[in-house]
Amino acid sequence: MSATVTLTLHPAFSVAPVRRRTFGAFVEHLGRCVYTGIHEPGHPTADADGFRGDVLELTRELGVSSVRYPGGNFVSGYRWEDGVGPVEERPARHDLAWHSTEPNTVGLDEFMTWAEKAQVEPMYAVNLGTRGIEEALDVLQYANAPQGIALSDQRAANGHPDPYGIRMWCLGNEMDGPWQAGHKTPEEYARIATETARLLRQEDPDLELVACGSSSSSMETFGAWENIVLTDAYDYVDMISAHAYYAEKDGDQASYLASADDMDHFIDSVVATADHVRAKLKKDKRIMISFDEWNIWYQHRAESRPPQGDDWPVAPVLLEDTYNAMDAVVFGNLLISLLRHSDRVASASLAQLVNVIAPIMTAPGGPAWKQTTFHPFALTSKHAVGQVLDVRLTAPSFENPRFGESSTADSVATWDEESGALSLFVVNRGAEHSLALDADLTGFGDLELVEALTLHHEDPYAANTQDAPETVVPAANGSVTLTDGHLTGDLPAISWTLVRLARRA
Repeated sequence: MSATVTLTLHPAFSVAPVRRRTFGAFVEHLGRCVYTGIHEPGHPTADADGFRGDVLELTRELGVSSVRYPGGNFVSGYRWEDGVGPVEERPARHDLAWHSTEPNTVGLDEFMTWAEKAQVEPMYAVNLGTRGIEEALDVLQYANAPQGIALSDQRAANGHPDPYGIRMWCLGNEMDGPWQAGHKTPEEYARIATETARLLRQEDPDLELVACGSSSSSMETFGAWENIVLTDAYDYVDMISAHAYYAEKDGDQASYLASADDMDHFIDSVVATADHVRAKLKKDKRIMISFDEWNIWYQHRAESRPPQGDDWPVAPVLLEDTYNAMDAVVFGNLLISLLRHSDRVASASLAQLVNVIAPIMTAPGGPAWKQTTFHPFALTSKHAVGQVLDVRLTAPSFENPRFGESSTADSVATWDEESGALSLFVVNRGAEHSLALDADLTGFGDLELVEALTLHHEDPYAANTQDAPETVVPAANGSVTLTDGHLTGDLPAISWTLVRLARRA
């Protein structure tokens, strides 16, 4: 017999409103994300600007709300002005971050054109690695200032007379990482981030600024870095970044399935540090989190090793992980973690959007297809509306080497009072047995079941490929029923499930 997961939820117990920016993504000049990813002139679906129509369509279907650009490690050596003006006059340069050649065919103006077509909000990162305050102010004026000064007039001369109005700006990237161009101590970064933020705000007081947090919770600098940076920059920034990647390691399937436990702890730790600084400085404002890099990433695989030596290719095949059914379940669970922390996670960016550890894959000159991870993101983005609810859960636990004991189930729900839509997201993290779902929903009034979809495959390592793009897709879960406000159903081992309900008309 199946063990049971019991969910307790009520519309009165909300966490925070669903934030659309939770469903952001990331486009970096890395591998084939830009070239033959979003941009491929000559492709059968390409528009007049060279953007792949099939990728634009999938981006909109994915439900992406914002896109961080242009990096990532790339940005710490990037000269933004290389990517504006006549394309034939733009210089090609070596990108030291990924040992590639950047042709600068796509830059800020092209990205903003693409963002408008993709219907996404831009999030721009400035180079505080090899560059600094002056260049950050320059790119802000180029992007956002009305015509009448040199840089905004340059933008107009390049065919874009109206300001772009970019609101979110990242102050560098992973500056505590020794791999980063211009790697800095926390004190060094705190000063340049604070001074950059102060001047950017003089140019435009309404910007939303993101300071770099530690690049990983496993870094020795983690915690102390956030403390030092926020102590200096608190008055000038709105968010601090968090980055986390997960993968099955050394065959430890159990710990991998419990990855969201780590994300929960990570977020709670950053919140605790930010609130410690708030108390120390006696401030009213709360610093929020921009979880602007998160995903499944198998960093030990050959496809994650950049070229070497004299090989500096344009858009090499890099970080092109193929995701399986289990990856999609863990991925969906990470989204559950982000949603339940909506009171403090103000923005998030799935890294990345196309080809590079991405939900969308493309073949140069050929088709685009959905990876397994596409589905939980698209469905959560579409159906998580209203208020995030505090779901209390009772389920058996399972042992794993990393966390000791973890719950076999995890869940979050959203409730939209106005429309009467209730969405329940549940994962079975157990590798061997199904779970019987049991939830009392009588507190929501007279509901009806709209649909129940489960993503699951008998082989957890089954994947979607160019030749078989629908191997792992969500399917109707006919076991889920609603009787007198009582929801029941069966959740297969290693599965992600969406249950949609609505107030009866």
